[in-house]
Amino acid sequence: MEFLQDSIPKVYVVAAAAALYARASSSLLRPGLARLVALLPVLAFLAAAPLAFAFSASVRGIAAFFLAWLGAFKVGLLAAGRGPLDPSLPVLPFLFTALLPVKLFGAAGAAASTNKASSSSKPLFLVSCAIKVAAIAAVLRLYQFNDRLDLYVRLALYGVHMYCFLDLLLPCIAAGSRALHMEIEPQFDRPYLASSLRDFWGRRWNLMISAILRPSVYDPVRAAAGSIAGVLASFLVSGLMHEAMVFYISLCWTPTGEMTAFFVLHGICCVAEGWCARRWKANGWPSPPRAVATVLVCIFVLTTSFWLFFPPLLRNGAEEKLMEEWAAVWVFFMDAGGKITSYGQRSN
Repeated sequence: MEFLQDSIPKVYVVAAAAALYARASSSLLRPGLARLVALLPVLAFLAAAPLAFAFSASVRGIAAFFLAWLGAFKVGLLAAGRGPLDPSLPVLPFLFTALLPVKLFGAAGAAASTNKASSSSKPLFLVSCAIKVAAIAAVLRLYQFNDRLDLYVRLALYGVHMYCFLDLLLPCIAAGSRALHMEIEPQFDRPYLASSLRDFWGRRWNLMISAILRPSVYDPVRAAAGSIAGVLASFLVSGLMHEAMVFYISLCWTPTGEMTAFFVLHGICCVAEGWCARRWKANGWPSPPRAVATVLVCIFVLTTSFWLFFPPLLRNGAEEKLMEEWAAVWVFFMDAGGKITSYGQRSN
């Protein structure tokens, strides 16, 4: 891995080669144990690849999300003959699907419908992007005063920052994939408007993860043990993968189980919420006002996040590394902006 050290292009070239090997070997082997054995080197590389980015915890975390989590799960599903990857796909769509959070367009009618909806909502999308850019700029500026900010304020700022960053990054990837008739799997759908925990996790937050966990965990567990077991297993696997993401970011393996506990708790609450909703409807009781439900969901998610989700990020200096890196990004852009302004003034 030394020749890949701190080189994003090299890592993705090798990752592309691994994906092409996965495509070629899968075209020769039927789904099952033989295909899985053939794909084990690819799975091992995807798990190790983020470690090549020793220079940046942020880059390491993003690479871990794209490769060690999404990529590895997609390849695992390929071994079973399921999921978004198929050896019959053309080379470029296969590479995009394997290495980035994208999915192919469905039927032509669905694609046309998607394009029509996208064109009609374009002004709203541009306004949303502008707001997110402004929010990121404001948060980066505030990172300069980390030592003066309360711990929970810093964590809240980082949560807003990463939501806005991912919600901007993925549409940029979509622009490239759209030329290949591919549609990005939406990562977020206004999670702050969720009216229930099931709405939050299933239809609004981290939708790419939901799309991967459904065929890889939920469906097989549900077939064997029922839907409740499928839901709990999906949240458990998500928790374990978040523990792994903390390791990739901090490079310190000191799992405390808090991340796992956070997701298992939410899984149990989703199951309980579904049971209560069915009982509520059976009794003919009116649904609570949506605004009230949304506030309650936000309070529960934030409270449990500060209790169980964020503490692992505070250990081993992970939080400080992330804040310092993004503060450096702010300084870089400010310096670049100052130089461009100075050059423009001299030219005039």
